[in-house]
Amino acid sequence: MRIRVLPSITDIAAPVWDACAGGDGANPFTKHAFLAALEGSKSAVARTGWRPQHLAGEGADGRIVGVLPCYLKTHSRGEYVFDSGWATAYERAGGRYYPKLQVSVPFTPATGRRLLVAPDADVPATRAALAQGLIELASLRDASSVHITFMTEAEWQQLGDCGFLKRTDQQFHWENSGFAGFDDFLAALSSRKRKTIRRERRDALSNGIEVVWLTGSDLTEHAWDAFFSFYQHTGARKWGSPYLTRSFFSMIGQTMAKETLLIMARRAGRYIAGALNFIGDGTLFGRHWGAIENHPFLHFEICY
Repeated sequence: MRIRVLPSITDIAAPVWDACAGGDGANPFTKHAFLAALEGSKSAVARTGWRPQHLAGEGADGRIVGVLPCYLKTHSRGEYVFDSGWATAYERAGGRYYPKLQVSVPFTPATGRRLLVAPDADVPATRAALAQGLIELASLRDASSVHITFMTEAEWQQLGDCGFLKRTDQQFHWENSGFAGFDDFLAALSSRKRKTIRRERRDALSNGIEVVWLTGSDLTEHAWDAFFSFYQHTGARKWGSPYLTRSFFSMIGQTMAKETLLIMARRAGRYIAGALNFIGDGTLFGRHWGAIENHPFLHFEICY
């Protein structure tokens, strides 16, 4: 198999990439449109420490049968896996930890496939070829190491067979246990907990607050302006400079409108809080939350 390095996601056609990613929308973050928005908005580019180095594997007939999102990193920010201890130890031993190769979706700690293989291809063989391509790319770019994060267990197992060190971590996922609606969920709780949650939900909206759901054509620039102010406020309060630029949100509003859901709180005619979600196949991925007014219980009401 021939492995090509793609300096930009735009060097491959969206249908070709998405055919490997699984175009059914199960995981919106590995879609071409999401990765293109990160690059096109200057959120994940060389200047911000994320130099695209995506790989594409071509079969004997020249058809692309496997791809993976990869970046040459000059820092470890935006990965949600903290390896500063490794970097310090490596450099104390006389090595140079950066640059490193990072196979991930920037700023997105959502588990999903990373070695993306077309459904009609030989999955184990294609994954192995992509893994070998990563090792060769690390040598070409003088990278200290290759990191693949938030992958599936099947990929994790096979990469271990390919000689990669197998790291473990932990995530918590909410799952619907057959509830048709929120009242069904409440019915499974004790009477005291039911009453408490219902009271808190009423209190969350007691100051004249209404909640609106925005998706598709309702994702206007006015709504994005408001949400970006919430996003900046949360970033400045918690970790410093936010990773995503304002244009990123406009881009996903144009190219991923049906897979994007904003839950917004409005009071006295203006937006005061909101949460950004992405819609997958049977999964809602909650991403960012922010508010410019503090109201008790509003975070729960908007985000859950």
